[in-house]
Amino acid sequence: MQKETTLKKELLCKSAKKTVQTELEAVKNLLGRIDESFIRACEYILNCEGRIVVTGMGKSGHIAHKIAATLASTGTPAFFVHPAEACHGDFGMITKHDVVLAISNSGTTKEILTLLPMVKRLGVPLITLTGKSHSTLAQQADINLNVSVDHEACPLNLAPTASTTAALVMGDAIAIALLEAKGFTEEDFALSHPGGNLGRKLLLRVKDIMRTGDAIPQVTETAKLADALLEMTRKGLGMTAITDNSGIVIGIFTDGDLRRSLEKRPDIHKTNITDLMTKNCTTIDSETLAAKALQLLESKKISQLLVVDNYNKLIGAFNFHDLLQAGIV
Repeated sequence: MQKETTLKKELLCKSAKKTVQTELEAVKNLLGRIDESFIRACEYILNCEGRIVVTGMGKSGHIAHKIAATLASTGTPAFFVHPAEACHGDFGMITKHDVVLAISNSGTTKEILTLLPMVKRLGVPLITLTGKSHSTLAQQADINLNVSVDHEACPLNLAPTASTTAALVMGDAIAIALLEAKGFTEEDFALSHPGGNLGRKLLLRVKDIMRTGDAIPQVTETAKLADALLEMTRKGLGMTAITDNSGIVIGIFTDGDLRRSLEKRPDIHKTNITDLMTKNCTTIDSETLAAKALQLLESKKISQLLVVDNYNKLIGAFNFHDLLQAGIV
């Protein structure tokens, strides 16, 4: 029994490695197909005044869904249309300003071929990803991109495996080429992902999470240690800013400064806070991304930051817990 179990494990690993190797080769073969046809396909999409309509049937349909989603999230408006549903009314979603991207390994998918007369009548560019360059779909396309594979990973050479991987990677290649051509930025990406962690990290700025007004812990340069301790207790940020009479930051006093000052046994009612504060403290601009603020805290090994304007005037404050609550950490 143990021998049979060991043999079964070996066969499973052998099969898995063969699948990975087959699909790796399918992807490598795409490198030689990034040619003039690929460039022209990208140009069609870049010049599109409408949206990219991606379609495919069966497993190719699942790949088409993913490609449409990737395009949409990287700055190229796109959506998926099921070819069978398009034949029963959904073709009305396609306008003369769009570009159609159709995926079919065989190039003879009946549901997609049925759409060809309507696509031609509408006069929209047709880009296809097929595994057979001489197929009907490939021949009818304005641009056909070759995503053929020598063999599916399936030992029966039937289940779409390597072919769907090749189509997916070609779709990603198009999306990323377009992203770079458009100068798509991190902020643009975040605008397409406002609800997730990524969106928060790329959209939230210091001004969105900082404490303002009366919530800012601050004392003037004439304050005593006792005044600073009371302010720190009231505001709960583990620190207080020290400013001059016009609100310009001249230092910060933190929990760490307090612990270090205890060695001197200061009289809390007589010791000036300026004698114990950290001068030339690190500050930050309110327009800085909150994610960058987190990096600054980590690099400086500090837990709080003061926010200042262009004149070094105090306008806000926050600590690590504020970033945590905002979902940046």
